[in-house]
Amino acid sequence: MSTEIQSWLLSIEPFEGESLSHFLGRFRRQNHLSPSALGDLAGVGAVIARWERFHFNPFPSDAELAAVAEVVGVTLDRLRQMLAPEGVKMKCEPIRLCAACYQEEPYHRLEWQYQSTGGCDRHQLRLLSKCRNCQAKFPIPALWEDGCCDRCRLHFGEMTKWQKSY
Repeated sequence: MSTEIQSWLLSIEPFEGESLSHFLGRFRRQNHLSPSALGDLAGVGAVIARWERFHFNPFPSDAELAAVAEVVGVTLDRLRQMLAPEGVKMKCEPIRLCAACYQEEPYHRLEWQYQSTGGCDRHQLRLLSKCRNCQAKFPIPALWEDGCCDRCRLHFGEMTKWQKSY
């Protein structure tokens, strides 16, 4: 990537435990980029759209991650932290969240998509996989611009009252 293009990009800091999907969506919105435009800038093609949907088969190569890390302005190691550790299985669907966590800090946590995660250890609440107001499934975290249900506009943080004990 040329330094001329890189100087125009606004950087953002990843949150602790943030999923790659959510981070890439925030970065793209900040810089008015589509998934394909970000993929083109990094020279990795269409993988960005796949990664935003938690489709990591094939798993991102070091070369792909390094190219994306350069464009988004984070280290390769920091980008790797936004991926599931080796041996941890991910759930691509449904997208899940802890409304109580989201109310405290509005971002998607990677651990919510682990197959082994049944609930939030911090709040002792089960994860939600759809809006409890209108039953709409949650979109991929890359699209969580307003932090609310796409259908009824209920804020994710307000869904805490529907979470059951874990």
